[in-house]
Amino acid sequence: MSGGAAAILLIIIFTSFFACVFGIYYLNTRLNLAMVEKGMNPKFRIPRPAPYLSLKIGLLLCGAGMGLFFAYLIDSIVFPSYKPENIPVLYFALLAIGGGIGLYLSYRIESTWWEKNKKEIFDELKLMQKKTE
Repeated sequence: MSGGAAAILLIIIFTSFFACVFGIYYLNTRLNLAMVEKGMNPKFRIPRPAPYLSLKIGLLLCGAGMGLFFAYLIDSIVFPSYKPENIPVLYFALLAIGGGIGLYLSYRIESTWWEKNKKEIFDELKLMQKKTE
């Protein structure tokens, strides 16, 4: 890489980093201002179901593992004499499909929990706001 290309790449990297940091700060400020305009306290945001992070990661890894297992079965049973250059596509495709299915299952479980407990969470949030006022 020549000196001019390296300088341009360095400028692009620093500009992109600054734009990302500025964008995050700007959007966070806009969110807080919108909450104040609606009469809400920005410090009290609605808590999302964070305990499901381990479930999400577990289902993602299980789905990815099952995708790799099915790719191996397809590779060894269906295509035993196929060219080995084209087989990694099968592994990556089934890995992504399995991981996506795991994340979808996690989303469905989280959303059903959220719908069941939404009223209780809003009631607790209102009590917290009344205590601080």
